[in-house]
Amino acid sequence: MANLCSNLVLYRKMFLMAIVLGLGGTFFFGFQVSMINFTSPFVKKFINDTWLERYNTPIDDQSLMLLWSFTVSIFSIGGLTGTCLSGYLSAKCGKKNCIIFSSLFMLVAAVIMGTSKIANSFEMILLGRLLYGFNAGLGVCIQGQYLAEISPKHLRGLTNVTIAVLANLGKFLGQLTGLHELLGTESLWPLLLASGGFLALLLLITAPFFPESPSYLLIQKGDLEGCLKSLKQLWGEGDHRAEVGDLLKEQAATKEAKIMSVLELFRDRSMRCQVYLLIMVASTLPFSGVSAIYFYSFDVFRTAGFNEELSPYVTLGVGACELCSTIVCFFIIERAGRRTLLLWGYGLMIVALALLTTTLSLQDRTFWLPYCNVALIFLYIVIYGVGPSGTTFPVIAELFTQSSRPAALVIGTTLHWVELYLIGMLFPYLVSHLGNFCFIVFMGIMTISWVFIFRFLPETKGMSLMDIQMEFNHLKMGKNQPEYLEKCTKL
Repeated sequence: MANLCSNLVLYRKMFLMAIVLGLGGTFFFGFQVSMINFTSPFVKKFINDTWLERYNTPIDDQSLMLLWSFTVSIFSIGGLTGTCLSGYLSAKCGKKNCIIFSSLFMLVAAVIMGTSKIANSFEMILLGRLLYGFNAGLGVCIQGQYLAEISPKHLRGLTNVTIAVLANLGKFLGQLTGLHELLGTESLWPLLLASGGFLALLLLITAPFFPESPSYLLIQKGDLEGCLKSLKQLWGEGDHRAEVGDLLKEQAATKEAKIMSVLELFRDRSMRCQVYLLIMVASTLPFSGVSAIYFYSFDVFRTAGFNEELSPYVTLGVGACELCSTIVCFFIIERAGRRTLLLWGYGLMIVALALLTTTLSLQDRTFWLPYCNVALIFLYIVIYGVGPSGTTFPVIAELFTQSSRPAALVIGTTLHWVELYLIGMLFPYLVSHLGNFCFIVFMGIMTISWVFIFRFLPETKGMSLMDIQMEFNHLKMGKNQPEYLEKCTKL
């Protein structure tokens, strides 16, 4: 604990930058995902009133539901677009300029959303959500690239966990500000939609003072002096020759320091094992059943005796539980290791879902089983936060080098956006056909992922990025490779 506190003090500028970066990345993403649900009755009423004023007839229920669904899902379309462009923009303009660019988009979107009610145009909400999504997709990818490149190897996992911590903090504050005691009211909902403008202003003020990524300056620009200056800004005065040496090795290992495209990454046989691991780890997180848990939480809480007025506050408690558990991951990831947290996390989540499926099926037989359901939901969220939620992104960032990481993050975040969209579209049908047994699908996916991680994922704790790549290169060369890499040849 004393060592952790000393690192937080020594690298305080780096951690401060990680927090500010996250405000335009995963924090903003989490806030938008949770906040929009609390505006649902007000936006639907606004759409109906606008339609009535324009066409002198109220909108039919089917069209209203379609417009509302599109309002929610267009955020994912914008996010997917921002994700796909992030690799090109970061290589072309640099990460610092991308942050400024995305902040301008966020500010424009906030103005559009905030004035939609005055302009009597629900189309402005759609446009604002699209721009918000674009900013979230771009911001999350830039945040991931930046953090992987500015953190020393002994703090890389700790720094990257801030991605999950800020995402859950955003979700929690989105739930909090959406309560009717704050901004979730008939008169204040446009301000809630426009609240992203405050984050945009903060980023626009602070981003010009950010140092550019040291590895970007050295590997992409060949600026050794600028790289050393950036390291000193982030890590303080000291001897950084070892870190620069690692970056020079990485530069020598890349082909003309060229940033790989997604297609080039898929075609590169030397990165095949890393790409398989990326797809598996990134795909499992959305399909771990968290959406199902949140979907069922209202019914479970109601069955346990919580009335509908209390349900938002209990859901807020679930969000707070997820946030606190991710903070625990922040403190233990460098000690426990990434692979260990993923294996224990998914393993215990499978057990928790199996128990929840059982208790949900039997909850009518005795009075105390509904309370077991509530306890299992909280237990599941705690395990999810300490394990996969906080560990997935550090693992993805560490499997790839400067040249391949942008493309890898594009693949990972694209999978995340597409899967979120599929879950939103298909999950209601899954529930209607399987009912309480819908969790079996998620248990099956996590079981496959657990086996894959156990057999093929190495522990990356404390290793430099080049050391990790050398371990994977042993696979291709066939020289003294570890057992887990030997198994990768079977892929």
